[in-house]
Amino acid sequence: MRILLNATLVPFMRGGADYHIEGVAKALREHGHEVELLRLPFRFSPESDIRHLMEYVESLDMSAPNGVTIDRAISLQFPAWGITHPEHTVWVMHQHRACYELWQEDEANSAQRQLREAVHAFDNRHLSNVRQLFANSQRVAERLKHYNGLDAKPLYHPPFGAEQFRCEEEWGYIFCPSRLESLKRQDLLIEAARYLKSPTKIVIAGEGGQRARYQQLIERHGLQQQVKLVGRFTEAEKLAWYAHAMAVFFGPYDEDYGYITLEAMLAAKPVITCRDSGGPLEFVQQDETGWVVEPDPQEIAAAIDAAWENRPRTAEMGRAGQAAYHRAGIDWNNVVASLLGEGGRA
Repeated sequence: MRILLNATLVPFMRGGADYHIEGVAKALREHGHEVELLRLPFRFSPESDIRHLMEYVESLDMSAPNGVTIDRAISLQFPAWGITHPEHTVWVMHQHRACYELWQEDEANSAQRQLREAVHAFDNRHLSNVRQLFANSQRVAERLKHYNGLDAKPLYHPPFGAEQFRCEEEWGYIFCPSRLESLKRQDLLIEAARYLKSPTKIVIAGEGGQRARYQQLIERHGLQQQVKLVGRFTEAEKLAWYAHAMAVFFGPYDEDYGYITLEAMLAAKPVITCRDSGGPLEFVQQDETGWVVEPDPQEIAAAIDAAWENRPRTAEMGRAGQAAYHRAGIDWNNVVASLLGEGGRA
């Protein structure tokens, strides 16, 4: 089949969404399909730019552009799902979060309120009129139901390079790889280091807008010997950090999915997460594959100390997480079969 895969592109801001988009395209091609990737340039501001892009996308009839018939359209991101196609499947990574679960009414101006109303109407109009509607996770499906009254089926996919993760001798540190941004809440982990009773070290990997603040926080509390910000990392370095970690911390606020949880499970490492972290809660089971705690530094510290105090049990929990991942059937074959039906092959 000829398949058009629709998404957006924020220039020079590469992240998990790019791995997702590229992974879908690769999997579809490996199943014998001809795939074109349409990525629309996206700017978060001003609001008028988002409105203009929404209007442009709604004008795109992709049934047979220039006389070339397209058999299926699969859209992954807002507002790309506004295109027209008779065989249109949408797999929602997440909606425009600033107009949904991250909306702050007290701080909104008139333009933002108008955009929010337009985005909700746009999503209701287009997501209710597709052949199939999938969500990136149960959490994303819950949001679609809550805000739009739409039923979407959760469809999980593997993280990038899933087959490369490994488990080796653990070296007594907590690993936390993620963009250094407020929603990822690495500051909770840094603050937790103040309350540790064990000699556990903390390795925080990644770059982002909060790096300077996090470094200042480490220095303010004199935690330079306990907490390390290691910055950018290669894929090989990431795999090694996971392989030798005692456990992984991932405590974002209301995450859509969370590759880090899955990466930790593939590396047979238990995960410490928070009760309001969203996506990770679909995989982390208290005292079985990790710890689910309040987003409180002292509770996080207690979980880290528990991991240190009974390291054989900690390793056992990691292996349980790895087994749970494989039982869940998270693979690209299942993704393609779900998106296309009938086994997914050309």
